[in-house]
Amino acid sequence: MDSINNSSSTTQFQSTHPEELVTIDPLELKFPLELKKQTTCSFQLSNKSDNHVAFKVKTTNPKKYSVRPNNGIVLPRSQSNVTVTMQALRESPPDMQCNDKFLVQCVAAPPGATVKDITPDMFNKEAGNHVEESKLRVSYVHPRRPPSPVREESEEETSENMNVVSFSSANDLISTLTKEKQSIIQENKRLQAELLIYLFLFLLNYLLVYVDVNLFK
Repeated sequence: MDSINNSSSTTQFQSTHPEELVTIDPLELKFPLELKKQTTCSFQLSNKSDNHVAFKVKTTNPKKYSVRPNNGIVLPRSQSNVTVTMQALRESPPDMQCNDKFLVQCVAAPPGATVKDITPDMFNKEAGNHVEESKLRVSYVHPRRPPSPVREESEEETSENMNVVSFSSANDLISTLTKEKQSIIQENKRLQAELLIYLFLFLLNYLLVYVDVNLFK
C-alpha cells in the first residue's frame, strides 16, 4: 500500500470533472480503541457513473494499517467495500487524538477493465488524467461495553421466593376470609334484631286487637 505525506494543510481535493465518479461513506474511520488488539473499520465506494472506475488507497502511516483491497475496480452503478485493519496499540494515545489520514484516488477506467489493468500511470494527474481524490480522517472511539448478563436465580432462591409468595398469598386469603366472616356475623345480628322488633310489633298489635274486642262485648 502506498503512503502519502502527512501535512497540516486542510486543502480539500475537489473534482473538476462534470460527473462525479464515486461517493465514499463514511469519510471518517472510527476505530474502537482497544489496547493490544487489532481493530477494523470499513468504508464503501459507490460508483455513480456508467464507467468502470479504478481506485487506489494511500495512507500517511502504512506500517500501522492494512487495507484490503488497497486497489481495485468498481463496476458501473455498483459498490465496493474496503476494510482497514489497525495494528494493535500498546498504549493509549494522548487525548484520544489521531493524525493519520487516508487518501482514496479514483479514475475512470476503460470498459471491461480488471484489477490487472490498473497501473500507477492511471493516477498521474500530471499526465492530464482526471483523478478524483478524497481524504478520510481517522479517529478513536471507546469500545462499546457488552450488556450486563441477566442474573439467574438459583433453585434455592427460586424455592425461597415461591415460599414467600405462597406465604403471602395464604395470609391474604386468611385476612379476606376473616373479614367476610365478621361481615356475615354482623349481618346475622342485624337480621336478628329486626326479627325481634317485628315479633314485638306483631304481639303488640295482637294485644291491642284483643283488648278492643273484649271492650265492645
